[in-house]
Amino acid sequence: MTGLRTLPVPEGLDGMRVDAGLAKLLGLSRTAVAELAESGDVRLDGRVAGKSDRLVAGTMLEVSLPAPAAPVQVMAVPVEGLIVLHQDDDIVVVDKPVGVAAHPSPGWTGPTVIGGLAAAGIRISTSGAAERQGVVHRLDVGTTGVMVVAKSEHAYTALKRAFKERTVEKRYHALVQGHPDPSAGTIDAPVDRHPKHDYKFAVIAGGKPAITHYETLEAFRAASLVDITLETGRTHQIRVHFAALRHPCVGDLTYGADPVLARRLGLARQWLHARTLAFEHPADGRSVEFVSEYAVDLQEALERLRGES
Repeated sequence: MTGLRTLPVPEGLDGMRVDAGLAKLLGLSRTAVAELAESGDVRLDGRVAGKSDRLVAGTMLEVSLPAPAAPVQVMAVPVEGLIVLHQDDDIVVVDKPVGVAAHPSPGWTGPTVIGGLAAAGIRISTSGAAERQGVVHRLDVGTTGVMVVAKSEHAYTALKRAFKERTVEKRYHALVQGHPDPSAGTIDAPVDRHPKHDYKFAVIAGGKPAITHYETLEAFRAASLVDITLETGRTHQIRVHFAALRHPCVGDLTYGADPVLARRLGLARQWLHARTLAFEHPADGRSVEFVSEYAVDLQEALERLRGES
């Protein structure tokens, strides 16, 4: 153990379960907190607390935290299919293929954008955590499309601020099951980690604000191609929002998509693509926009639907 955290339970956590409250307080996952509780490493007023016990404001909380994991190393490994759309002294814009993470993380042994850039000899900003240097936004492993990485320290600061202040236009295309009604609209529903499944997210009252604007581009018999603009950038936001509407992304089995339809269209992942990214260039403030063409598996699935319709 690296040490003991001792503090009174804040008023805002009064009545919450130990696993939910401490996850919020310490920035850990509920699974990690549950493991701490099961190991006897969480105490309330000196008494060992279980994960489902309730927190009481003002009681003395003691948590023995485990030693931090060793830092994840960036491995310079070429990434097949990673295309550089643009680069200059400040930024590099890539077209990310499927099966590639933005950066290294515990438990991920596959290819990464950062590792691919390093293998290509492209130096990026040293700002940010060691394994995430230069990364100002991310795409899921199973999501393809356009992504920008900062090369200079100035660009890192400017782009992080732009994403935080929501001045970056992020447009996605998604193939969703069925036909959203209305065909164009806004989904305004808070998103947070799923209460039962640590690897998923869900629409949760009291979660982080999440706003998704969409418009149907093309309707097929079994699905709709929608154009999506994100106002916020929560983890799995598009996938969670459309699943909550009962129109999950085609192929997204994690969020309830029909496996029969996915197989028929030859999809082994969600049909979701980061289509365009537009922002003010950090060097001189000029407006720039970058576009990514559909990945082969997504294009083939679309052609099959068009043929059926």
